[in-house]
Amino acid sequence: MSDHIYIIGIESSCDDTSAAVLRNDELLSNVTASQAVHEAYGGVVPELASRAHQQNIVPVVSEAIRQAGITKEQLSAVAFTRGPGLMGSLLVGVSFAKGFARSLGIPLIDVNHLQGHVMAHFIKAPLLSPEGDTNVQNKSNEAPSGAVGGASPPFPFLCLLVSGGNSQIVKVNAYNDMESLDQTIDDAAGEAIDKCSKVMGLGYPGGPIIDKLARQGNPHAFKFAQPHIQGLDYSFSGLKTSFLYNLRDWIKDEPDFIEKHKEDLAASLEFTIVDILMKKLRLAAKQTGIKHIAVAGGVSANTGLRNAFHDHARRYGWTVYIPKFSYTTDNAAMIAITGYFKYRDGDFCPIDAPAFSKTTI
Repeated sequence: MSDHIYIIGIESSCDDTSAAVLRNDELLSNVTASQAVHEAYGGVVPELASRAHQQNIVPVVSEAIRQAGITKEQLSAVAFTRGPGLMGSLLVGVSFAKGFARSLGIPLIDVNHLQGHVMAHFIKAPLLSPEGDTNVQNKSNEAPSGAVGGASPPFPFLCLLVSGGNSQIVKVNAYNDMESLDQTIDDAAGEAIDKCSKVMGLGYPGGPIIDKLARQGNPHAFKFAQPHIQGLDYSFSGLKTSFLYNLRDWIKDEPDFIEKHKEDLAASLEFTIVDILMKKLRLAAKQTGIKHIAVAGGVSANTGLRNAFHDHARRYGWTVYIPKFSYTTDNAAMIAITGYFKYRDGDFCPIDAPAFSKTTI
């Protein structure tokens, strides 16, 4: 009998179908099928997303197990995203996970998608695969995550969780004890980026496009309104409105304004969003006295935000933890690592546990 714990994670909260296999806390595979169909609509279409998940989930899970070099009979448990997310998409992953676990006679572990993003910092990539060859996950030119050579943050730490649907600061006391210090009172940072990109006619998803253009622009070329919200709560609706109204006025005077200034617009938008995020994070660090600071979620892939984290590490003596790019967007590795910690505690899920579309950390 093997002493290893093998966890398969299944993620289907939005438009990516993903499966990953861990041996204990070491990543053996992480397979994701993305859905290009939504690009034509400028956003995720829930019905199309759920249909694509139905087509992708069996081959994605099969490939994750194959790449891990194990058989499905070696799996110790099935971890899955229970929520939050798009209900139709979640139901595909939840239903498959339940059937898969029952067919194998192994435990089922439910994972909060937001907590999974935070827990991505605890994934380890093995030096060797079970066959003794260099694992494919190590054939990457990515720099080690974090300013401490890829180490996991110690408890307690602060995590800035930023994505298309969430912008919040989380105090992480333990893997199963996370306290949200704030919340987004309207729009999230990622949503603001996508909508401003759409207004500029740049396409979807807007994050990577804005990031690329911003590297060529002047971040101080344009000024946009910043919210004056007390405490640690975030707000980005005012920024969106300011961006839209300013753009409308500039286009009146210069019809091709966007094309002439898109790099500066992108850089100024990114600078403003990062500035809003970091101001609240500095306040949270001051109030809690915690200097181990992590970032997670899709927006953590943004170059400007990553640079700001390294800058704050130098200026304020923070130890920062920045995930690999492959762990920033929705992925099953983060679900599997959370499942591993819950498995060790015997924290399993009943077969009739329903999916949920909305929740907090």
